[in-house]
Amino acid sequence: MVPGGTYFFTVVTDRRRPIFESEVARAILGNVIRECRHSHPFEVRAIVLMPDHLHSIWCMRPGDADYSGRWQWIKTQFTKRWLASGGSECAVTVGRRMDGRRGVWQPKFWEHAIEEEADFESHFNYIHYNPAKHGYVRCPVDWPWSTFHHWVQQGVYSAHWACGDRDPRLNFDPIEKTVGE
Repeated sequence: MVPGGTYFFTVVTDRRRPIFESEVARAILGNVIRECRHSHPFEVRAIVLMPDHLHSIWCMRPGDADYSGRWQWIKTQFTKRWLASGGSECAVTVGRRMDGRRGVWQPKFWEHAIEEEADFESHFNYIHYNPAKHGYVRCPVDWPWSTFHHWVQQGVYSAHWACGDRDPRLNFDPIEKTVGE
């Protein structure tokens, strides 16, 4: 961990259940992330919410590297609120239940420290291309649960970026091998 660093994350639901197809689940997660950012500041540079997982890039404040504590808080709060709203969970073993785990999230998450601009750009593009990669949409602009729209407004992307066939300059092989997609 590097205090003040920039990190790419993949966080997956338990057994890849498509929880985030639910508008209620998406709203709860958005609220929980906002609350966490308010109480323990960090910057979300990019995020995409898929039906069964999310990818995000966070920039931590100088001297702060506790992204793990934040993810634990986010996952715990989401789980409590999701279940309280009537959301369901996967069955868990007695051992997992005794450890206080529920069947909403996979127990861990995957993180990668971003150390250079090219690495940032590759992960940033990977996040925004993810809905098209998985075949949910033809163009990233057609996926509403992403920061892609913000970055189009900021002039970073055109609205038609990566529509149709994948641009051969977008080589995500190294990322896909590490995140298992």
